[in-house]
Amino acid sequence: MEFLSQLNPEQRQAVLHTDGPLLILAGAGSGKTRVIASRAAYLIAEGHAEPDRLLAVTFTNKAAEEMRGRVERLVDTGDRRLWISTFHALCARVLRREGGVGLTRDFVIYDSSDQLAVVRSQRHQPREEPDAVPPGELQQESWSARGELVVKVYEGYRRALGRANALDFDDLLLRTKELLETAAPVRRRYAERFRFVMVDEYQDTNAPQYRLIRL
Repeated sequence: MEFLSQLNPEQRQAVLHTDGPLLILAGAGSGKTRVIASRAAYLIAEGHAEPDRLLAVTFTNKAAEEMRGRVERLVDTGDRRLWISTFHALCARVLRREGGVGLTRDFVIYDSSDQLAVVRSQRHQPREEPDAVPPGELQQESWSARGELVVKVYEGYRRALGRANALDFDDLLLRTKELLETAAPVRRRYAERFRFVMVDEYQDTNAPQYRLIRL
């Protein structure tokens, strides 16, 4: 595999590692994503894992597409069985395949503009105070003197999403985590499917993302 010769000794050591966990500590621009893509290509090319038994997750669509493109070029394949995606896309894929807790498989995903529109529709404020709590703040407000209003709006927001069979980005993570925690057969199926799991920018994972990877 020619691409191995283009790696420095430390990168090559990481790529060839196949037994047990591995944590890469390196600065920005030092080739961490390159190592992950090279390792995925190596594991597939050497028969350590079929493409659909390897999971690689990252944080942005751009990074995921870049990683997928690198792997496909390195092993000269366009195999769409590769599970290379963002955390949110991974969760959406699992929920659409398995169904979720109180969820149908044809759910829609609300982005930030959709969320803001729902929050605006849920505001019930006195006419003399039309801007008492701006919609953007309602999405982030912690408990305060305005807490009662915030709670009412949030409860309305959750009901609105439920009626629309919709999830926001936080829901994708939390519903998938809940599914894997409560449905043992589903958890076993994915635990057995993925022989290798790789996470780009692992230090940036939040609690639900970390829990998902552990599960």
